[in-house]
Amino acid sequence: MARFVLKANAQIEADRRLLQFECYEDYLDSLTTNQDECYLQSIAVSRTIAELGYRSSGETLSKKQFERRLAAVLAYLFPPYKPYELSSDVLVGGDALQMDLAHRERPNRVGILSTIIFLKYMTKSGFEVSGYIDYAEKLVKEDWKPFFQGKKRVVPKPIDLGYYHWKSGKVVCNDSLNYKVKQDPQKGLIFQNRFDRKTINPAPGVDPGDNTMRKRVYTDLYELVIIFDHLVRQRI
Repeated sequence: MARFVLKANAQIEADRRLLQFECYEDYLDSLTTNQDECYLQSIAVSRTIAELGYRSSGETLSKKQFERRLAAVLAYLFPPYKPYELSSDVLVGGDALQMDLAHRERPNRVGILSTIIFLKYMTKSGFEVSGYIDYAEKLVKEDWKPFFQGKKRVVPKPIDLGYYHWKSGKVVCNDSLNYKVKQDPQKGLIFQNRFDRKTINPAPGVDPGDNTMRKRVYTDLYELVIIFDHLVRQRI
């Protein structure tokens, strides 16, 4: 694989010379000689002779080869900007939670907002599972289109910020891309944002913290949903 990459890069470097030509005809004209112009008296004939390879001791490119190689050089030197794709673009109408998370997707992807989602739901066997999800991290690691299409629920997992299974008694806390999980002796579980170092207190009935708002979302998809929106003031 490494040898292939080196070979490809060498080809692109060699093909940089094609940047001087605005079109394939200019490339062919560069291969013709003054004698061609004198004796043939026809630009079209001169270009045809050059295209057939009679005016170069090396490789003469066909039009398709010229266009393909020039495009490769341009893509290498000036890679096209590909913006992220919003998973919520597939949403039409939808549940209250789907709508709320759709509004928050773009600011979470660009790092302006950092949302934590608390979810509580009942399993098919009748046991309660709850947990905290780092929305921005989840957007990067998982495909949210099925959720916004109404085909799949997003549920807390043992790898998320927080996870609790009431039947097994399993409790798990994990640091995420955007938050560190801490246990405060007085406040209990808190989340510290990695970028501005502000903390979020998810306990009910208390101030969640600086630049943070709490919102309960009423939805048929889960037993309980709380969204914590943290406005990231500055990156450190």
